[in-house]
Amino acid sequence: MNDIGKKTFGYLELCGIPFIFACGIFLSFLYEITDGSVIGIIFGSVNNSIWENVKLFALPLVVWGIIELAFSIPYFRQFVVAKVFALYFQSTLIIVFFSFFRELSYRKISIAEAAGFFVIICISQLVSFKITSGERDLRGIFAVALGFLFLYGAMYFCFSVVPPHTELFRDPLTDMYGIIPSNIDIGAYIMNITEA
Repeated sequence: MNDIGKKTFGYLELCGIPFIFACGIFLSFLYEITDGSVIGIIFGSVNNSIWENVKLFALPLVVWGIIELAFSIPYFRQFVVAKVFALYFQSTLIIVFFSFFRELSYRKISIAEAAGFFVIICISQLVSFKITSGERDLRGIFAVALGFLFLYGAMYFCFSVVPPHTELFRDPLTDMYGIIPSNIDIGAYIMNITEA
């Protein structure tokens, strides 16, 4: 990648940060906004588990990557490898962040969580830029990267509806997994737990 290409791509990666962040925050409310519709289930957050928070920022990263692709055709294979790596890297950082610094709050996303997400997105975009514009040729693992992208897609579309019963998928507010029934008043549910 020449210097002009690096500068353009760096600018695109930088522009992706507010896009990914804003879309992720919006998606955190999509399930409620759509009154639990299929669109809200697929793309929004159906509970406050770690996985659902990972999911919020995965789709915007992929969408921004598709937008960037128009400017990255000469580096297509390297770019795809970089974006798949950034997707898994971002997801891992969110899991680690929530595992150690999770705040239980009545809000969907607290200010501390939002700040953490923003930093994680910045780091992931930097990683994507470094891999795409780096000297190391990773085009040889393009097929492997595509396989991992399809695997992530399968997890993305399945785990909200049929989540494994592990800590990663447990809503800490209700102690439930997956889609929380709409007839549960979360605030009252939490008050009953804290009073018991």
